[in-house]
Amino acid sequence: MEYSSLPDLKHLATLRAVVEQGGVSEAARLLHIGQPAVTKRLRALDSCYAVSLMQRQGRSLELTPAGQRVYAYARLVLDHQASLLDDLENLRSGRNKLRLEVTFVIGERLLPSLLLRFSENYPEYEIESRMGYSRHIQRRLATGLSDLALLEQAPDHPEILVQKWLDDELVLVCGKGHPLWASGLLPVTELGRLRYVLREPQSSMRITLDKALKDIGIERLPVTMEVGSTDTIVEMLQHGGHVSFLPRFAVDDALQAGSLYHIKIQGLRINRTLWIARTRSNLKSAAAEAFIQLLRDGL
Repeated sequence: MEYSSLPDLKHLATLRAVVEQGGVSEAARLLHIGQPAVTKRLRALDSCYAVSLMQRQGRSLELTPAGQRVYAYARLVLDHQASLLDDLENLRSGRNKLRLEVTFVIGERLLPSLLLRFSENYPEYEIESRMGYSRHIQRRLATGLSDLALLEQAPDHPEILVQKWLDDELVLVCGKGHPLWASGLLPVTELGRLRYVLREPQSSMRITLDKALKDIGIERLPVTMEVGSTDTIVEMLQHGGHVSFLPRFAVDDALQAGSLYHIKIQGLRINRTLWIARTRSNLKSAAAEAFIQLLRDGL
């Protein structure tokens, strides 16, 4: 590889600043340099890649198709740099930090108690957690930006190892005011006549649901609303007009308390698995091993 032709990190940071701050002058203020220096760095990137990365549209600069790819690369490289500096600082200070990522519903429903238990049982470790969509988490895990992940879908990547964590099921539920409250088995043919509030299409549970329904010949449900929070959906169901498919672990308390009702569907069960995922390069992390042991000990 010709290392002398690689772009300078400062140049990549400048491109990112121009894009995210909205212009050359804004990027100059953020980077504490003059506007001519910003322009010079952008031109150096153009020369490095032998293609124009930005073009002027009216009074603003926009990325070219090539610039969009370089910008995505710049974000990845700079995020890795920040992660590396953080790791080195942890080594210098003797800290042992775990970078944990979870999907949104796991973060809403299971993560708080896990974090508290981990802090109580392993006070010698620090933990940094964040929530996201499965595909984003998998990318961050595979590229070394996180150490451990709790997912609703098993990643398919050669550098990511997975192990089973929990069994789960997507269940159809409604609130007390709904006509199906305390009903018997619902024929699967009736699913298309209900009004649904569901998670957004890019969520793991929605991807699983859509596939399961498509497998039995249901292309789409009459979705009235799509909401990016499972807790919000649970609250909305209390008003009685809608139903929703939600993870059993997220609604168990409400089912036991009698504030939600599980509508059983004739001939349809949507079973799934929750997964623990980690990278091959991080198999010797004591913090990750401690957290996995916590998971194995039960919620």
